[in-house]
Amino acid sequence: MYQQENFTIATSGRGTYDIDDRIARIVEDSGITTGLCHVFCHHTSASLILCENADPTVRRDLEAFMARLAPDGDPLFKHDAEGPDDMPAHVRTILTHSAITLPVTGGRLSLGTWQGLFLWEHRTGAHRRRITVTVHGE
Repeated sequence: MYQQENFTIATSGRGTYDIDDRIARIVEDSGITTGLCHVFCHHTSASLILCENADPTVRRDLEAFMARLAPDGDPLFKHDAEGPDDMPAHVRTILTHSAITLPVTGGRLSLGTWQGLFLWEHRTGAHRRRITVTVHGE
């Protein structure tokens, strides 16, 4: 048995966007009690992260780390067709995840106490990001 659903997230620019509630609702509506939930981001400049959800400084620190690792406007990058954040956004996505698979237990998304699922927007401008969620199991 499986269920698949798409949704979009409107971002206001670089940063993390909590998508736990949206994913949890899809899992609960699927009627699947034991299985897997696969979440896929359809973009090359945004990604998915499973991260600590209690302290927002964790995500700010991740952003600071990524800014040091792949800075906007780095002269190393030739691909800048959409601006100085274009190639750094692609690097950030490649280093993180475009897809995450999570367990479903007792009809619910099975996350650890301090875990949250986030869309990480890597571009500085606003975008609409498409997510596909597939829940399969019994």
